[in-house]
Amino acid sequence: MSIAVRNAVTTWEGSLAGGGGTLTGASGALGELPVTWAARTEEPGGKTSPEELAAAAHSSCFAMALSLRLTERHRPPERLRVEASVTLDEVDGLPTIISSQLLVRARVSGLDDDEFAQAVQEAEQLCPVSRLFAGARVSVEALLEPN
Repeated sequence: MSIAVRNAVTTWEGSLAGGGGTLTGASGALGELPVTWAARTEEPGGKTSPEELAAAAHSSCFAMALSLRLTERHRPPERLRVEASVTLDEVDGLPTIISSQLLVRARVSGLDDDEFAQAVQEAEQLCPVSRLFAGARVSVEALLEPN
């Protein structure tokens, strides 16, 4: 049995270059998000893209995984800030997501750098979105902030 299944629908009208669409998530949490090719490859102009949504998925997934691993060490985080940068580039003539870079800033009481690095490594292996990006370069820079 699955842990979870979530759904989204994009309705697109027109050509790739001149058309556009709207994306809605079944939960209603996303609202109705406009998407266009120009927003994906040029300036967003208030619209989203699959890469931005992938970055959102990766940052939130990794934050949850790291929170779990820290809490298992009896060091629940006071604050985690996970920034994801997903890169779309051309590979063999095809647009391809080639990397996801994470920048993690964490405030965790009573944790040393080695314990933090271990928890980050475990979170990277645990996060399902990190595993989804397994064919892409995934890098994590993690900074333990002073209390």
